Formats: sequence, structure tokens, C-alpha cells
Amino acid sequence: MDLPTSDIHKQAVKSLDTTSLLTNAARQRDARNYASFPIVDVDCHHYENESISEIVRYIDDPVLKQMGMVYTGAGTGGQTPFNPAGVGYQDVAGRVTRYPLRKTETTPGDDQHRDVHLSLRWMDAMGVDYVCLFPTPMLSLGLHPQPEVEAALAKAYNRWLLENITAKEERIKTMMYVPFSDPDAAYETVKEFGDHPDVIGFMIVSVRYHAVHSNAYMKTYALMEELGKPLGFHSNYNWNDRLVGNSNRFLVTHALGFTVYNAVHLCNWVVNAMPERFPKLKTVWIESGLAWIPWVMQRLDNDYKMRWSEAPSLKGLPSDYMREMFYTSQPMEMPDNLDVLKTTFDMINADDQLLWASDYPHWDMDVPSVIYDLPFLDERQKQKMLGGNAIDLFNLDVSPRFPEYKPL
Repeated sequence: MDLPTSDIHKQAVKSLDTTSLLTNAARQRDARNYASFPIVDVDCHHYENESISEIVRYIDDPVLKQMGMVYTGAGTGGQTPFNPAGVGYQDVAGRVTRYPLRKTETTPGDDQHRDVHLSLRWMDAMGVDYVCLFPTPMLSLGLHPQPEVEAALAKAYNRWLLENITAKEERIKTMMYVPFSDPDAAYETVKEFGDHPDVIGFMIVSVRYHAVHSNAYMKTYALMEELGKPLGFHSNYNWNDRLVGNSNRFLVTHALGFTVYNAVHLCNWVVNAMPERFPKLKTVWIESGLAWIPWVMQRLDNDYKMRWSEAPSLKGLPSDYMREMFYTSQPMEMPDNLDVLKTTFDMINADDQLLWASDYPHWDMDVPSVIYDLPFLDERQKQKMLGGNAIDLFNLDVSPRFPEYKPL
């Protein structure tokens, strides 16, 4: 297959091989002896749309189920009835070959699901022991104009994921997709799946326009807190949003979108004193990088000092609450002056709160060396951020691979 990379050059590729694609990552794995300590990836993905014909069979509503089976079977020539596809060309940026050739990669014809095989390939190549697996196209599902569609597809996906993926491989876990557009469905999702051993937390897609502090969600947060599993806000971009829609380059939409949505939800979460109402419910802010956090800390603190009467339930500065939250590292911004990054680490209490994430297989993925090679970290700090913090947060049992592991 010839992949046009410009008007002049073409790249000839027969098929995609994840192991070969990650050769350099494997070299880093061996050189840094990653096998000597557990590494946990708190944010990685699969392309659930490639298994949509399987997923729709788990839909309860007979009309939506039939619609899904017709769409994925015979096809309609139109757009998917489930996912409000966003404008963008993320797939052709950066590591180009992985996207158009993804479906060509061969896997053994056994009873193991294709997504399990593909996940284990990249995990082993990078030296990753355990992962938290998320969907990809469904990260836009919160924008669907029909809340019942998000609820139906989320429930179907959750059931399919637990039966066909996580149940087949103990190294793969998930933070359960919560259909936030329907408060009752959100509560029922946590109630149905919350105590499943492969569910290590709950995930709300940040790209949506529902207030996280609405009273409609209080019973859901209370149930999450009771279950003792964290709540994650996974960000994304939306070029159709009027705020970033006036950008004429995807670069701007991508850079801002992933930070803006999480920033808005985090500010509302803190100022409306959700940490005080649910002190044992831990929150994780996913796929926003780190550079935005010091900015939000400083802005909120500055305004709070002048308008503290608007947040009477807070018992400290907004930044005090933010330092107790968890953040995934990817995409970790690498400034030319590493003192800036070190200051960010200090401000967010990275020793205890930072969780490494790859975001594999997306184009802006990070390998473990983004943490391991930082010159201002010692070995203990590196191991905590690459795995130890996640093990503590999610109460992961890593004894099958590390029988003598002790908390750092």
C-alpha cells in the first residue's frame, strides 16, 4: 500500500506491525529496566467503533438496537446515528501510518478478542504492566442531541467491554463510561457496574455542557464515594464549539480544547465545594497535560481572595483542593526551560498526585521515558509517577506480576 505523504514522496507499507512500530520504545524499556518495577498507564485507548457491530447487540432498546444493526450491517450510506462526529483531522497528524493501516494489522485467529491482542502488543513493547482502557470516538458522545442515545450506547459499550475485553485479560482495567447527559442513567450505570472488579473508577467525558455541580448528580457522586472508586474527567476537543470554532487551524483547537473543558469543570467542582461535600471522592483530570493547572490555581486563588463570599463552603484556597486532586501526565508539555516543568510538578504535588499516561495509540502519545528521563526526579519519584501512585489510587493488585511489591 502506498501512503501519500506529499506530492512528491510516498511511503510504501505492506501492513502495520505494532511491535515494529514501537521498536525504539522497546529499546528504552530494556535500557531503563522497566521490568524491575510496575508501570501503570492510566489513559490508553482502543477504537471501539471497529467493534460496533458487536456492541450494538448489547443495546436494550429494540428500536436503537435495530438501527445500530442496520447501520453496522448493510450500511445506510449516511453518518452514524450514534456518535456526533466532530470536525478535525487528528488522524493524519504526527505518526501517520498507524491510522490508515490500523485495520490491516493481523492477530491470531483464536478466541481472544482482537483488541486484547493489540493492547498487549503495545503494552509489552513499552514495558507497561497494567492499563486503564478508554474508548475513542465515544469521547464525543456527550454532545449527542439525544440523551437516551448516550445512555443506551454507554450501557451497551460497558457490558461489551467487561464481557469481551477486561474479563479476558487481567492486565486491562477501565474507568466506567458514565452517561452524564442523563442523571438517572448516570446513577444506574454506577449502581450496575460500580462493584465490578475490573472497574477501577468512573469516567465522565468532559466535552459536554452539563454543570458538574448540579444537584441532579449528587446521589451519583455519593454512590461513587461509597464505593471508594475515583471519578475521572476525560477531556477531548470539539471544533464545532463556538469558543474554539473561530480557529482556522486544528492545532489551536487541539491545544485549547483538551484544556478548556477540564478547566471549566474543575473550576466549578472546586468553587461549588464538591471536595467538601464528598471528601472521600477522589478526582482525576485526564488527557489535559499539566501546563494549564498552575494557571487555574493562580487565577482561582486570586479571585477567591477578593470574592470569597461566593464560595462560602470552602475551607481553604482553591489551589489547596487542586493539590489533592490527581492528574494524568499526557500530553506532557516539555518547555525548553525544565525549571518551568519542575515548578509545575511542585505546584501539583506530583510526587503523590501525578499519574503517567500514554494516550496510546493517538498521535500525541507519550512513552514512559517522558517521566523516567526527567533529571530533577529521583528513582523513587519516577517509580511512583509511573505506577506507584496509580496502584494506590485504584487499589490495584499487582502481585501476579510483582509478588514482592510494597507501596512506595
